[in-house]
Amino acid sequence: MESHLLLYILLLIPAFASSDFLITHVRNIKKRNADNELVVNGIETYSMKIDSKITSRFAHNVITSRAVNRGNTHKEVFFDVELPKTAFITNFSMTIDGVTYPGTIKEKEVAKKQYEKAVSKGQTAGLVKASGRKTEKFTVSVNIAAASKVTFELTYEELLKRHFGKYEMFIKVKPKQLVKNFEIEVDIFEPQGITELEAEGTFITNDLQNIIKKTFSGKKGHISFKPTLDQQRTCANCSQSVLDGDFTVKYDVERTTPNNLQIVNGYFVHFFAPTNLPKLPKNVIFVIDISGSMSGREIEQTREALLKILDDIKEDDFFNFILFGSNVHTWKEALIKATPENLDEARKFVRGIDTEGLTNLHGGIMRGIDMLNAAYEGNIVPKRSASIIIMLTDGQPNVGVSNTEDIQAHVKKAIEGKYALYNLGFGYGVDYNFLEKMALENKGLARRIYPDSDAALQLQGFYDEVSNPILTDVVLNYPENEISDLTKNSFKHFYDGSEIVVAGRFIDSHQNSLTVDVIGEGANDALSYTTQQDAEETAKAYQEQEYIFGDYIERLWAYLTIEQLLEKRTAATGEEKENLTAEALDLSLKYKFVTPLTSMVVTKPEDLGNQDGLADKPIEGINISFTPYLPMATTAEAQAVTAFRAVPQVSYQYSAVPTWYTSVDGDPHFIISVPHKKDAICFNINENPGAVLNLINDPVTGITVNGELIGDKRPNSDAKIQNTYFGKLGIANKHLDLKVTVTPEKITVQNGNEKTGFSWLDSVTLQQEGLTLTINRKKNVMLQMGSSASFVIVLHQVWKKHPLHQDFLGLYTLEGDKLSTQTHGLLGQFFHPIDFTILEIHPGSDPKKPDATMIVKNNELTVTRGWQKDFKRDPEHGVDIPCWFVHNNGAGLIDGVHTDYIVSSLF
Repeated sequence: MESHLLLYILLLIPAFASSDFLITHVRNIKKRNADNELVVNGIETYSMKIDSKITSRFAHNVITSRAVNRGNTHKEVFFDVELPKTAFITNFSMTIDGVTYPGTIKEKEVAKKQYEKAVSKGQTAGLVKASGRKTEKFTVSVNIAAASKVTFELTYEELLKRHFGKYEMFIKVKPKQLVKNFEIEVDIFEPQGITELEAEGTFITNDLQNIIKKTFSGKKGHISFKPTLDQQRTCANCSQSVLDGDFTVKYDVERTTPNNLQIVNGYFVHFFAPTNLPKLPKNVIFVIDISGSMSGREIEQTREALLKILDDIKEDDFFNFILFGSNVHTWKEALIKATPENLDEARKFVRGIDTEGLTNLHGGIMRGIDMLNAAYEGNIVPKRSASIIIMLTDGQPNVGVSNTEDIQAHVKKAIEGKYALYNLGFGYGVDYNFLEKMALENKGLARRIYPDSDAALQLQGFYDEVSNPILTDVVLNYPENEISDLTKNSFKHFYDGSEIVVAGRFIDSHQNSLTVDVIGEGANDALSYTTQQDAEETAKAYQEQEYIFGDYIERLWAYLTIEQLLEKRTAATGEEKENLTAEALDLSLKYKFVTPLTSMVVTKPEDLGNQDGLADKPIEGINISFTPYLPMATTAEAQAVTAFRAVPQVSYQYSAVPTWYTSVDGDPHFIISVPHKKDAICFNINENPGAVLNLINDPVTGITVNGELIGDKRPNSDAKIQNTYFGKLGIANKHLDLKVTVTPEKITVQNGNEKTGFSWLDSVTLQQEGLTLTINRKKNVMLQMGSSASFVIVLHQVWKKHPLHQDFLGLYTLEGDKLSTQTHGLLGQFFHPIDFTILEIHPGSDPKKPDATMIVKNNELTVTRGWQKDFKRDPEHGVDIPCWFVHNNGAGLIDGVHTDYIVSSLF
C-alpha cells in the first residue's frame, strides 16, 4: 500500500529578490547525548551539502541532507530549506534505506483534489510552510525506523539578477547542530569571462575566513566552504554551531561590449548592460502617506530615510514632496532643482513632517502626476531625463476616491506610459495587490517595506536601486521572421549596475546566427547598438561538462517566460488572465517547475508513518494557506508533552480548546484558535488609553473593525503597565457606507447620513441591507454583515461606584473564513490557518504554567502555557481557555509589531 505526501508549494516572483536557503535541521527536543554530541533526539544529521552550478547567470542548486536514526524506535526527521522567492523547485526526493521516492509535478487543482481525497480517509498533514522577506520556507518530515537512513534531495533553479554591478546569491546557513560533513560548493561558468568573485558570511570569524576557498580564471570560478567539526563550534568544548547566518557569493562578468548573445539548440539569451554612460538627470516626486496610522515609528523611519536620500540626490536632478492625509499638501508648487540651498530647505521640511487625518491616496498620487506633466509642458525639467514617482503608504484609501479599481484606472490614464510608478507598502495594513497591480500597469513595481528596525534602510536601499538611470525607453529589436516566443523586450528605464535579459526561440531550430538592434535615449542623444552572434561560439560551452546542467538556455527562457507571464497575470482580468494562466501552467508542467500554478507530489510507503499533507505558502499581499485537521498532536509535540510530564512535581494537562473562533476581551487578551491543533495561542496588547487598534481589515468585502482603548478610572501606582480595555468598537462596511458604533452605553447604526440609536436595555433585532443586528438585553450584540463574517460583542458591566474599573467590551468573531484572503489586522490575520510546533516544554517561573519553545512563522519564541477567559457564552464568569501565551505584545506571532496596528480613528 502507498500513500501520498503532497508538497503544495506556491512561489512568489517579486523583482529584486535575493537567493537564500536554510540548511536542513532536525526540529525536536534537543538532548545532549553523552556518547555522541552529533545526535539530537536520537537523530544524527551526518551530511549537509549545497551544490550550486551557475551557467550564464542561471543557477541550478541541489541541497542534500543525510540523516540516520541512532535511537531504538521510529523517529521523525525534518528537512527545512529556505528558498529564494524567485526560485522554482524542479525536484524533491527522499531515499530511505536505499529506496528512492521521487517527486512529480502536477497542476495545483489536481494535486489539491488528491490531497482532499487523502484527508477524507483520515490522513493528515506533516508539512509546514512559512514566509520571510526574501525567502520561502519548505519543510517536510518523515518517520524512519531504528538504524535506518534517509537522504533528502531538493533541486531548484533561478535566474540571478544583477544589482549595483554584481550578481548575488545568498545561502542561509543555520544547521542548529554540529554536522560531520558540511559543505558548500559553487561552480560558475560565464562565457563572457569572470572579472571578480567574492564570498563572505555574516557568521564568518577570522578563524573561518581562511576556510573559504575561492578561485577564478577566464570563464570559470569556484568557491568551497568545508568547516570541520571543531571549526563549527562556538568554543573549544561547545556543542553549539557557529554556523548561523548568511553566506553570500557575488561576481561579475567581462563586458567588452554592451551586448552578449548566446545561442544553443534553437534558443537564445541576450544580456544587455552598457557601461560608462553618463547618468540621466532624474525627476523624482515622493508621494508620502502621513495619515494617522503612520504616526510613531513609521513616520520617524520615513523621515530618517528621506533625509539620507536627500544626501544622494544629484544637483542635476529635480524633486518635490507631496504629503497626503485627509488632505494633500505639497512642499513646493512645482518641481525644483536639487541645488545645495534647495536641499537644505528640503531637509528642514522633512524634519517637520508629521501625521494627520485619513488616507487620500488618490489625491496624493494624482497631484504628483499633474506636477510632472506641468514640469514637462513648462520646460522646467530637461527633455532627456527620467521621471519617477515613488509612493509610500501604510494603509488603504478612505478619503476622496477610495475604490481601488477607480484609482487604478485614473492613474493609468493620467500617466499614459510617460513615467514609472513605484509603490512601497509599509507594513501589513496595505492592500498590496492593489499597489502591485497599479505599479505594473505603469512600468514600475511594488515593494513591501517590512516594519522592522531597519525600515529606513529598506526605503533608502530601494531608492539606491532606481537612483541612477542611464537610458530611457530601451527597446531590443529582433528579426520578426526569425524569432518567436520572445520575452519582454522593451523597458522604460535602464539603471546603472543592472542588466536587461531577453530570451527567445528560433522559428527554425537549426538557425545558428542572430543579429539584434538595441535603441534607447541617453543623457546626450539617442543611442543604438547592433550585435551579431554565431551559435558555434556558445556551443563551445558544452565542452565544459562539469559546469553544464542540460539545456540551460532553453530552461532559462522557460523560467523567464513563466516569471513574466505570472507578472502580467497580476494586472490582467477576464479572458486575458485565463490565457496567461493557461500558458504559464503549460510551461510549468513541461519544464517541471513548481510555480503558483503547480504542486509536487512525493509518494512513499504507508508504513513509514507519515500521512498525506498539503500546504500553501503565502505570496506577497495574499495570505493563502491550507492547514488540515489533525486528530492528534504531531510526533514532536507528543514527545515534548511526554518529556515534560516526566518532570517531577509538575502537573500539566494538554487539553483541547472547546471553542473555535478568534476573540479579544479583557485587558485586552487576544485568543487565536488553531482548530487542527485542538489548541490556541494567546497574547496581550499593552497600549495607552485612547489608542485605536485595527482588529480586522478586509479590502475586498470592505469590512473593518477597530477598537478604542480605555483605562481604569485612575492608574494603579503599583502596576508597571496600566490596565486597558476596549471601551468603543467600530464595525464598518465601506462598500455599503454602513457604520456600527458600540460603547458600554449604547449602539449606534449609521447608514449613509441616517443614524439609529439603541440602548443595551433593548431586546431588538434590526434588519436592513447588508446588516442584521440583534441586541440581547444587557448581555451582548450579535452582528452579521451581509453574507460575510458575524461578530458577537459582549458587554462587561461593573459596579458603578467601583473605585477603579469601568464597563468595557469584548469582541468574538464567527465565520471569519467568509472574509477574503486579504483580510488582516490584529485579529483578521489569523482568519487564515496558522501552524506552529511546540518543543522543549519545561517548568517556568510559575509552577502551574510551563514554558516551551514555539516554532511559528519561521520564528522561535519562548511561550508559556496558561489560560484566558472566554466570555462569549457567560459574560459574568467566563470559561477558562488553555493556550500558549506569546509575550511582548505578540512579537514574532503577529505580522510586524503591535504599533503597526494603531490607527487614527474608529472609521
